[in-house]
Order: sequence, then structure tokens, then C-alpha cells
Amino acid sequence: MSYLEYTVKSTPTGPGKILYLNWPLIILLCAVAGIGTLMLYSVAGGSMSPWAEPHMKRFALALAGMFVVAMVPIWFWRNISLLAYLVSLALLVAVALVGIEGKGAQRWIDLGFMRLQPSELVKITLVMLLAAYYDWLPMSRVSRPFWVLIPVALILAPVALVLKQPDLGTSILLLAAGGVMMFLAGVHWAYFATVILAMAGGVFAVIKSRGTDWQLLENYQYRRIDTFLNPENDPLGAGYHITQSKIALGSGGWTGRGFMQGTQSRLNFLPEKHTDFIFVTLAEEFGFVGAVSILGLYALILVFCIAAALSNRDRFSSLLILGVAVTFFLFFAVNMAMVMGLMPVVGVPLPLISYGGSAMLVLMVGFGLVQSAHIHKPR
Repeated sequence: MSYLEYTVKSTPTGPGKILYLNWPLIILLCAVAGIGTLMLYSVAGGSMSPWAEPHMKRFALALAGMFVVAMVPIWFWRNISLLAYLVSLALLVAVALVGIEGKGAQRWIDLGFMRLQPSELVKITLVMLLAAYYDWLPMSRVSRPFWVLIPVALILAPVALVLKQPDLGTSILLLAAGGVMMFLAGVHWAYFATVILAMAGGVFAVIKSRGTDWQLLENYQYRRIDTFLNPENDPLGAGYHITQSKIALGSGGWTGRGFMQGTQSRLNFLPEKHTDFIFVTLAEEFGFVGAVSILGLYALILVFCIAAALSNRDRFSSLLILGVAVTFFLFFAVNMAMVMGLMPVVGVPLPLISYGGSAMLVLMVGFGLVQSAHIHKPR
């Protein structure tokens, strides 16, 4: 029996597919979204509007979308990966031409019934295309320079378009996710060492050039770096957001102030309390225990994804699952590092907890692909 015949004969069909879903993963996703609803209820002062109720409805819609994606055979998603990537690139171009602006950035397309943020969509389509590329490419060619340049170009194309919006946070996520996908596919470590050394050299050059005739950055950009390294120097200006965030994190202590008792969020000292900084609200109200608990739920989601990837003998499926897991990890890792002052504030939401439609929908589509790969794997 050939591998294809084995795959077809061993793959569940019809209603029986429901039984093959990774139900623990679904339960974990629902639990995290439920916590998000509670936190949005809290930051609204004990009201389901304007954030908690839409959050629940969006998650219900996204969960239904995940089930639909999961029921479609994984080979279909592999076959349309290039088309999906090109569509997402076209949407990024459309944003530059006819996109709507909000908070100084042009990132959305108005579809009438919702605002679509194509930069969120490309996070998944890029993973799909890279997985399909390395599934097609023989292992003997993975580390050859020509075949390394192709995925690099595929990664840099959306990064360049997203940077123009401007959206530094999403650009960082795309670069990081693409780089990790290349590493997981087997690209030689020397390429990554070269990039890391070049980045280190660039940082060193930027620092040494300050105050010289060949200064690489503008003075205001150096001041931003100073504020990031020491926000207390400008607590009421550029350092205000991260200073208030640290106050809220510290005031939570071990067990927190209690549900709906967070002073920083209730008194509106905390910026973007329902989106980028919602983790700080959670930590203030539920303390260290609450923060570690949500981190534990995220870790369990990653564990189930990694286990699904390791048990799947199809290269495309394994790389796709790992790519979605990496994207999910970068979401919450960058958000938490941002609000704790470990990296600059770049506007990355906390997955399934922060208020927002595009990010949640796209992330759940990603988990739908994980479920599709899990259901339709050779057994």
C-alpha cells in the first residue's frame, strides 16, 4: 500500500471527524477566551458593553470558523497556500491605497460589517506558504543559498508593506515567525548566526555613532531608546505608559487586589487597558498567581500543538502546526515582555484576551488548520 493510499484509507470522513478533533486544545482555547471576557467585563466597570459582549460574540464566530477549517482536508490548505499568501499581499497593498486610518496608522480595510486588518491575516498565510515550500523542497536543497533566498524574499515582502502602515509589532512577529519556520525546516544554523552577528554589529554601530559626525539615528530616536531603557526619566511623557504598567503589575502582589478592584485600570491611569495592556489589569486584580495561571494555560496550548506536530508524519502538517504554535507564542511573549518593560511598546494584543476582531479570527483560523492537520493525519 502506498503512502497516499494509506493516508486516504486511514483518514476519517463525514461526521466521524468530530471525534478526531483535539478536544483538550479546544477546551483550553475556550477557557482563555472566557478569561478574556471576564477581564473585559472588569475594565468596563462591571458592564458587558462595550467590550465583553462583542468579545464573546466574536469568539463564538471564530470558534465556528475553526470547526469549518478543521473539517476541510489538509491537502486542500496546502494546495491553496500560495493563493492565500498572494491574496493577503494584495490586501496589504489595498490598505496602502484605500485603507482607513486610526490612531495615526493606516492598517484596516472597511468591509462594511467589520474592519479587516490584513496584517493579521498574513501571519497565517505566510506560515502556510513556508510550510508548503519546505514540504515541496527536497531536504538536500534546504540550506543552499538560492533556496534560502526564496523564503527570505517571501518573508520580507509582507514585512515591508506592514512597516509602511506603520506597524512595528506585526513586522517583528512576521520576521521572527518566518525565521523560526526556516530553522525548523532545517536551514543551516550558520545563516542565523550571520544574521544575529550582523544585528549585534548594527546595534553597536548605532550606539557608538551617537554624537559623532556619522550619527546613524536622529536625536529624537536616541531619546526614545533612552526612555525605553529608563522610562523614569520622563514619567509624564514618553515613559508614562510603561511606568503606569509597572505600577499596576507591582500593586497586584501575590494574589491581587481582587476582581474589579484594580485601581490603575478603574481610574484610567492604565493606557489601552482593554487591548495591549489587559495583561497588566489581570495581574493587578489576580496578582502573581493569576498571571502565572494564564501563562500556564498558554503553555498547555503550546504543548498540545507541539505534541500534535511530533505525532504527524506529514511534513507539511508538522511544519504548519509548529508555525501556528510559534505565531501564538510570539503573540503572548511579545505582549507580556512589552507591558513589563522588557521591550518597547509595539502594539501586540494578548491572544484571545485582548479586545479585537481580526487578531482573534485569524488566530482561530490558525488553530483550525492545526485541527485539520490533526484530523487528517495518516493513522
